[in-house]
Amino acid sequence: MSTSQFHEFSLSEEIRKALDILKYKTPTEVQREVIPKALENQDLVVKSQTGSGKTAAFGIPICELISWEEKYPQALILTPTRELAVQVREDITNIGRFKRIKAVAVYGKEPFSKQRDELKQKTHVVVGTPGRMVDHIDRGTLDLSQIKYLIIDEADEMLNMGFIEQVEEIIHQLPTDRVTMVFSATLPTDVEKLCHKYMDTPIQIEIASSGITTNTIDHQLIKVEEENKLSLLKDITILENPDSCIIFCNTKEHVDYVYTDLEGAGYSCERLHGGLEQEDRFAVMNGFKLGNFRYLIATDVAARGIDIDNVTLVINYDVPMEKEAYVHRTGRTGRAGNKGKAITFSANDDKYVKSIERYIGFEIPTREVPSKQDVALAKPAFEEKIGGRRVVKNNKTARINKDIMKLYISGGKKKKIRAVDIVGTISNLPGVTADDIGIITIQDQFSYVDILNGKGSVVLQAMEHTTIKGKKLKVSVANK
Repeated sequence: MSTSQFHEFSLSEEIRKALDILKYKTPTEVQREVIPKALENQDLVVKSQTGSGKTAAFGIPICELISWEEKYPQALILTPTRELAVQVREDITNIGRFKRIKAVAVYGKEPFSKQRDELKQKTHVVVGTPGRMVDHIDRGTLDLSQIKYLIIDEADEMLNMGFIEQVEEIIHQLPTDRVTMVFSATLPTDVEKLCHKYMDTPIQIEIASSGITTNTIDHQLIKVEEENKLSLLKDITILENPDSCIIFCNTKEHVDYVYTDLEGAGYSCERLHGGLEQEDRFAVMNGFKLGNFRYLIATDVAARGIDIDNVTLVINYDVPMEKEAYVHRTGRTGRAGNKGKAITFSANDDKYVKSIERYIGFEIPTREVPSKQDVALAKPAFEEKIGGRRVVKNNKTARINKDIMKLYISGGKKKKIRAVDIVGTISNLPGVTADDIGIITIQDQFSYVDILNGKGSVVLQAMEHTTIKGKKLKVSVANK
């Protein structure tokens, strides 16, 4: 099937509306191949490089196929990292916004009780890391009885991180009449074995037209002594003057070292590594997405889970020791058809560079160390930009949430308030219909409801004089 536009797929009005707002216009190759087959409930094994649009390839059909009415989760999505789990949850929520799809992310280093309470709500999709997913299954807080779809995302990384046994443990607990889809940038033997063992004659899809790394990225290599890396880094950032840049290091010590120096030199930057608290890691990720700073210095923890279309430059301050990491790092740029550049600093790392080159199928072109004259000429433009805030051209979540107001209601399960009571009350207000009501979350003492289509202020005003189930409850704009 050669589909050139999303509206040519068999999708509901609610999903199409979300895709229009999210500016999904022309499907990528992986989306053209996967979406029609996924909509037909086919088991799929998909080999496709990072940045090719895999999340939407499974997210769109999942949101289309699951039933809003069903109370228990219908789709399980396994990811290797917490950051990717949060990113995928956000993408599913955005795509399913007008169908009121509720997606929950579960991962370690966050209170179990918070996730348990979220899973007590009507939940359609659960995204998470294998370890925390197993915890919820073992403690009976995740009901798998209605799971119809299992997605294993970044399967090769799941293998690298030693999660395959936990993935198998989860699979054994699932209904056998489910649809399974596996997505991976590479397909090592162990991943292929997993597919054959647990899938029903899966269709193999390999997106290889642009090789293992996308042809929208300009790859460059600079040979440099270890002690000269920091000064080279500054010269390169001055010359390239990127709109946004991720600088990858192999260790958190290197990240801290580079971050401290760049911050001291006036760079608009933040750092990200496994030594930070989970809350701080998410705050940094969100800050980068929102354009609060221009340079992110990170370990490989950030190579997955950053889905920002306009990262213009990736710098490998350290050559990655694993060849796959090179693909995942550089895949943060050149996304969604945009052009990007990846520059790698090599200090006696020939062994690793050769391994990467064999893996990606070409020799990385060498670039000379920039001259002092070139740096001096570029400095005025760099200094002009460095003080300004980065402009984010494509913040999908902000766009789809623009006309949505989240309201707080001072009553929940303890006052016998149900979702149907909230829908019934609000949809009877003048100028409001059920189509204007989004995701509803009911907790013990209070509830939240998303009001869509710019109707939030209308509902807020009308609720001052309206009861829910005969009870006068306080309704206000939610502060979260």
